[in-house]
Amino acid sequence: MPHSTVQEILEFNLGKLLKTKISISGCGRTDAGVHASQYFFHLDTEQEWSSENTNELVFRLNKMLPHDIVIFDIIHVDNKSHAQYHATKRTYDYFIHTYKDPFLNHFSYGYQGKSLGLDKMKQAVSLLTNYKDYKAFCKSPDKYEDNTLCNITSAELFSDSQGNKLRIQISSNRFLRGMMRAIVSRLIQTGAGDMSLDQFENYLISNEPEPNILFAPPQGLYLSKIVYPFISLPCRAEFFPLSQPDRKLEWNLL
Repeated sequence: MPHSTVQEILEFNLGKLLKTKISISGCGRTDAGVHASQYFFHLDTEQEWSSENTNELVFRLNKMLPHDIVIFDIIHVDNKSHAQYHATKRTYDYFIHTYKDPFLNHFSYGYQGKSLGLDKMKQAVSLLTNYKDYKAFCKSPDKYEDNTLCNITSAELFSDSQGNKLRIQISSNRFLRGMMRAIVSRLIQTGAGDMSLDQFENYLISNEPEPNILFAPPQGLYLSKIVYPFISLPCRAEFFPLSQPDRKLEWNLL
């Protein structure tokens, strides 16, 4: 049976295990090619599960799933809890490497353009928490019925010691479609000198989207943390493959 989405794969295999039709609701949608190192979905079932049953289900389900999908936990929550609507904070990370590396191509954006000015990028990142309306950073703003407000609570730029691996991390109560990739694209333009800080900030002030807005490639983007009033778990996935033998990388906050 062919599947085109992660949701379809999960529903199909859960249905086989539980011997009933399963419908799940995820915490949000991601564009094709975007990764999720932490993701929640919920399902309703009349079956009673003990902790032993839950552990067995996690084990059996992971044996059935393809190599790029893993279940870490099954958590019992109130039957009114909703994976999408009750999330209070979402965090995305975007990774960039500035050299050619075939081992990172599917997991990080290989930027090989002009040299990036990290100080200018840092200044641009610091502006994000000062504004609420992100209509100018949305792929399809008309679908939001004029509600394009987002409460960005933190925005940070990290780099390795050589400055050739970058990490842009942004947390908000919600993200508009394409918003994170649009922000990253304009941050790169700012760092490359193709856009001034004033031009970057003007998008935040004017709320006027471009007709041909540019989006950073999807493979560098990770949905990395979801917080609920009743759940806040650390991410259990190592979501940035490294080429160093020791598999360690120190990120420096700029």
